[in-house]
Amino acid sequence: MVHLLWRCMPKPASGPVSRATLQPLCRLSSRPASIRWVHLQSPIRSRALPDTGHLGPIDRDVYTQRWSRNAESTRSFSLSHKAEKRPRSAKRAGQTRPVPRAAPAAVEVYQPPTAGILSYLPPSWVPYAELIRLDKQIGTYYLFLPCAFSTLVAATMATPMAHPLHVLTTCLWFFAGAFIMRGAGCTFNDLLDRDFDKNVERTRFRPIARGAITPKQALVFAGVQCLGGLVVLLQFPLACLAWGIPSLILVGLYPLAKRVTFFPQFVLGLTFSWGAVMGFPAMGIDLLSDKMAASAAIMLYSSNFCWTVLYDLIYAHMDVLDDAAAGVKSMAVRYTEQTKLFLVAMALPQVSFLGAAGMFAGSGLSYLAIGCGSAITSLAAMIWRVNLSSVSSCWWWFRYGCLFTGGGITLGLSGDYLARYTGFYPSSVNPFAKLGQDSSPLTQISSQPASASESESTSVVSK
Repeated sequence: MVHLLWRCMPKPASGPVSRATLQPLCRLSSRPASIRWVHLQSPIRSRALPDTGHLGPIDRDVYTQRWSRNAESTRSFSLSHKAEKRPRSAKRAGQTRPVPRAAPAAVEVYQPPTAGILSYLPPSWVPYAELIRLDKQIGTYYLFLPCAFSTLVAATMATPMAHPLHVLTTCLWFFAGAFIMRGAGCTFNDLLDRDFDKNVERTRFRPIARGAITPKQALVFAGVQCLGGLVVLLQFPLACLAWGIPSLILVGLYPLAKRVTFFPQFVLGLTFSWGAVMGFPAMGIDLLSDKMAASAAIMLYSSNFCWTVLYDLIYAHMDVLDDAAAGVKSMAVRYTEQTKLFLVAMALPQVSFLGAAGMFAGSGLSYLAIGCGSAITSLAAMIWRVNLSSVSSCWWWFRYGCLFTGGGITLGLSGDYLARYTGFYPSSVNPFAKLGQDSSPLTQISSQPASASESESTSVVSK
């Protein structure tokens, strides 16, 4: 009917069809007037209508009508203009409203730092400062704390007991070494992961990934940092050199472990926990001959291993989606739904090994109450409160877990060392003091002086 009326209506000799002319025709249509007007004004190539060839071609300045047959209706039409693909009133047509196309996302580019310590550096220094994470020193603290633990434990086991100034100087050298070697590890890690970092949202603007530092420059920079670490290592006794060099093998294995196994956190635990052994030779204790010190070092190393796996597993959840898409392997990718169980499985032995290290070292109540107590409390709160699906929650607990757990253990060890150095501990409040003695109960019995009767019998036999 609409098409017959259109053919019968008078049209102007030239020019576009006016809206007033089309108003009677618009009243007969079920479509909104604005859409009908767009349809009628869209210039489309003319064509013959199916089944209505007797009507002739329709003017190209009006609209094109397409006919199709389907199971629901014998006649339906669609118009060529973008605005005509769906009716404006979705409720009237019984169709869903079309979803508008999203605007193309703006390409994000690297922005130089405008705040913090990096903003005060020369522009040519900024990429190298970003490479060693100069503005994010949490990794340095995690690498330094095992060194501080072993130094404080070994200071109480040294003969004579180490002076507080010597302990403080040793800890400062360990912190300098942790700062340098952590930067070298970050450089080597970014050098090997430069292709992965480009596909991860959090790491795609790292200096090597974005091209600010070439791989050759990064390799030279890593070599310079290793030389700096060697200079720091030479400040300790020569025994530390023999114990420290093997750790470089583990530093190189960690970036490669993410490519071949879903347990790179175990390799990182072996690497970052190495400082739990270094404090003993730094205090002049020979781990090969002193069995009690060796036992304390093994327990302390095992405790730090579990702690490292725990906090790095939380850290890995920050990039779990990007790592899965990029093909990076980790425990967070493999066991996303069971991560809390792994955290509990690491926290329990961590505290147990920590207490065993204190028993072998003969530590007192300060170590047990403050050191072990703070570890239990902080780890329980971390596992309970952390939201593994939230990047901000994972980062918060990874950042402040270093202060809560590591700081509490350091405080307990420091209090125990000062109390024993000053003689504050009486024997009654130090339940594990006898375990720190070099002699076993059998050697103590054999070393007791012989009684009078035994001496007389031995004299008779000799006669």
